[in-house]
Formats: sequence, C-alpha cells, structure tokens
Amino acid sequence: MHSLARRALHTCEIPRDLASVTFRDSAGEHPERAGLPQDAVEAVWQSVEALYRTGVHPGIQLSVRYQGEQVLHRALGHAQGNGPGDPAALPRIPMTTETPVCYFSASKAVTALLIHMLAEQGLVNLMDPVSYYCPEFAKSGKRTITVHQILSHRGGIPAIPRETPIDVLWDRDEIWRLLCAARPVEVDGAKVAYHAITGGFVLQRVLEKVTGDTIENYLDRYLRKPLGMKWFTYGVTPEHLHDLASNYATGPTPRFPVSWIVNRALGGDIQTVERVTNDPRFQEAVIPAGNLCGTAEEMSRFFQMMLNGGLWNGKRICSEITIRRAIQQFGSLQMDRTMMIPMRFSAGMMLGGNPVGLWGQQSRYAFGHVGLINKLCWADPSRDIVVSLLNTGFPIVGHHIPALARFVYTVCKQFPVLPENKRRLAPA
Repeated sequence: MHSLARRALHTCEIPRDLASVTFRDSAGEHPERAGLPQDAVEAVWQSVEALYRTGVHPGIQLSVRYQGEQVLHRALGHAQGNGPGDPAALPRIPMTTETPVCYFSASKAVTALLIHMLAEQGLVNLMDPVSYYCPEFAKSGKRTITVHQILSHRGGIPAIPRETPIDVLWDRDEIWRLLCAARPVEVDGAKVAYHAITGGFVLQRVLEKVTGDTIENYLDRYLRKPLGMKWFTYGVTPEHLHDLASNYATGPTPRFPVSWIVNRALGGDIQTVERVTNDPRFQEAVIPAGNLCGTAEEMSRFFQMMLNGGLWNGKRICSEITIRRAIQQFGSLQMDRTMMIPMRFSAGMMLGGNPVGLWGQQSRYAFGHVGLINKLCWADPSRDIVVSLLNTGFPIVGHHIPALARFVYTVCKQFPVLPENKRRLAPA
C-alpha cells in the first residue's frame, strides 16, 4: 500500500512477501485427521491474508478446529512495532501463535460460562435478582433486575455514567459504587442494550459474594487449569506486560453517527480506547467483560469444550445442560439499543442466524462473541467447527469490512452444514 494511502487510511506497513511475516505451527495443524482437503485450509488462510493486506491489523492470529481437530494454527504480522503511529526506530516484534492478545468483549463468553457453572453448582439461580446476592445493587430502582437479565444484555445499565474518569475501570470498589448508584433505563428486561463493560462487574460481584473467592481464582480452578491454558487470565501480571500484543486504533476516524455509537458503547472515542487499552493499569486489572488475555488457540480450545458439551480430553468441565443453557436463545432477533444493529443473544453469547447472521450464512445454531468489533470467536455445531480470529487493530468503519465479511463467508463455504447425526452438539 502506498505511503500516502497508508496515512489517509491510518494503516500499518504491509510487506510484499507475506511469508516473511507468517508464523505457522505446523505441528499443531492436522487437517488430514479430520479428512479436510488442503485446498479448503488454504482458501480460509488466503481470506485471512486478504484481510491482513488491508493494513488495519498489524498482527493477526487464527485457530480453526474441525471435527475436534485443529486444522489451522497460524499468525501474521507483528505484535508490536508496526502500528500506523509507531516510530520507524521502534523494534518490530513478530506475532506468533503463542503471543497473548486481549480478547476484549470476547471475554464476556468466558465470564458468562463461569456464571452458568455457578448455577450448575447450586450457588446461584439465574432468575434471582442481583440484589438477592448483593443487596446494595437494589438502589435507584434496580431491585428486580435479575442475573439472567445482566447476562443477556437486558439489565438496563448498558453504560457507566457519562464523564466518569477512565481510572474508575481499575478501581473495583468505585466502579461498583457507581453501578449501585446508577438509575436503570428500564428494569423489565424487554429491551436489548449491549452492556459493554458494566455487566461484567455485576457478574463478578455476584460470583465473589457466593464463592467467597475472587473471580480470577474461580476461573483458574474451573476453566484455565482444567483446559491446560498458559495464559487465559483477566489481564496479565506485570512481568508479562512486554509479552502482550499492542492495540491500535486503525482505519479512518469515525464520524457522526458512527462516532456517537462508539462513544455510547465504549464510553470514549476510539483514540481514547487505544490509549486506555495500552495502559499497564488496564492490562493488569480485572475487567471481566473486557480484558481476558490469551491466544487464538486457547479461545478455540474453550469453544471446542463447549462444542463437546462440556468435555475436554475426556474430562468433564461442566455438564451438557449447562452448555445448552448458556447457548439457548433468549428473545427474538431485536434491535440492540446500544450498537443500533439487530442482534440475537443467549444468556452470554452472540448467536448466528438464517439465512445469514453474525457467524455467516446458515449459522442459526452458531454461538460465540465478538471482541472490539474485529475479533471473531465462535463455534458452529451444525458445521462442527470452532473459529478464533484475533487481531490487534480496531478499525470501526473502513475498507477492511468486505475482507472481514469475506473471511466469515469463506469459512462457512469451506465447512458446509453437516447432517444432524454428525454434529458435535446437536441443536436442542
């Protein structure tokens, strides 16, 4: 891409030879075990390369599983040093499949399953009001808002109050005080309004109240260690800050009305989001709705466990009914009043649709979560696939959108819907 075009589009530098910035875990790719032809693998990878060539993602990771086997495990670009605003003298650190990346809102899928696991253990009832567990939450008319409403983005507190200092995000007591004092926009759960940050803090408080332990320890005990993860933690420890991939606000600067929607959903403009998410205080904090960190392979491992009905390598992580409750649609396709687009949600997951949905064509049974618009992590029982596409740019609108849509379309095309008797987790 010409340097003038790069400046106009606010993109990174793309080498002519992508092989020079490609990392492939050959030992971790086994398409032959799933009977998948190599041309299907390469078609998907070529769509990722096309996305990378748009220049909006300095680094990309991809993990794809089919019929339980990982068939793609690769990385492209740089984890640090090739952002559109990075100085030329800054060292460029290659992106590998082992580089931890912040999942942003894809963290919500993991946090949601933790709450469903609490229900399986008999520690919470999702239909109980949050105030049953945390009485202080009942203030300002929130007495009847349930745990399930928070999970399904119907809790009526989609955003923190305007003009709240960003430092509040890593002050767990102050953010809880603000959420308890907040007046809901509605309490009957009839309207969907995406809770970008707020819901995670509420779920964290409930979990910690009923377990008497931290959400970090609960995640570690019931998911991270049983699944054999290296990373997969809320934030990272100070000694690993240098390992974490940097985040970049790329693409054209959003204008009204898109800029209004971004500010409404994220609590700040996109440049503020870049600054905050690269702040060590954010990277070390515990933000259950937005700063789980790990690799594409680790997130695909999580969704593979869900696709297996709660099993991983023969070990029971949670019950199959817990998985079904986590992915069961709640309400119909509805206009989301935060993002201003039609959405289907379960109690914690973003769902696909027919004839086309968030997770591609004929994706009614697919479930997953998006992270800061561009990270796509999902499972589709009807195709027996798990896909985890992570990247380090967060363009809001721009020339990359056709390439991102083409990636999802290509995945669905190369992995057609299977007969029902061959699906990993048959629809309920």
